[in-house]
Amino acid sequence: MSDTSFIQRSVLTLLRWLESFRYIKFGIVGASGTVVNLAVLSLGHEYLFSAIEPAGSKPYASLALAITVATVNNFTWNRLWTWSDRVKAEALILHIDPMHPGPGKLSREFITYAAASAFGSALQYGLTLLLSGSMDYRLANVIAIVIASVSNFLANDKWTFKRR
Repeated sequence: MSDTSFIQRSVLTLLRWLESFRYIKFGIVGASGTVVNLAVLSLGHEYLFSAIEPAGSKPYASLALAITVATVNNFTWNRLWTWSDRVKAEALILHIDPMHPGPGKLSREFITYAAASAFGSALQYGLTLLLSGSMDYRLANVIAIVIASVSNFLANDKWTFKRR
């Protein structure tokens, strides 16, 4: 047995073990959402909304768009990975395909997710605007995301993807 295959197996074992911790999964999804959020925020503020958000101003519209796009990203990955065990369990009860639940069921899940994340989104929006007065708006946004993430996890764990 080579050292490489041993290392690969060890890394895979570690990743499987880490995968069992829901908050770590949520954090990984959140990290991807942060990248999406920052990309949309920067593109929106620097280009898309530059006429209404000149350089040095607060990113009102671009921040709202960034939060919206990141919410869709996070919902998708949290549903497919973070809480996939609960999604599959509910699908068994309802006798539906968990990966293709139908537009009505998926829409209701997303609306519930967005509602559960609303406090965190509002907190992120307000903190980013508040902090962007004294630091770069992107750094302010990252700080706000970290603070808001705890409430988003708790709300979605207890409400959107609750145990049935």
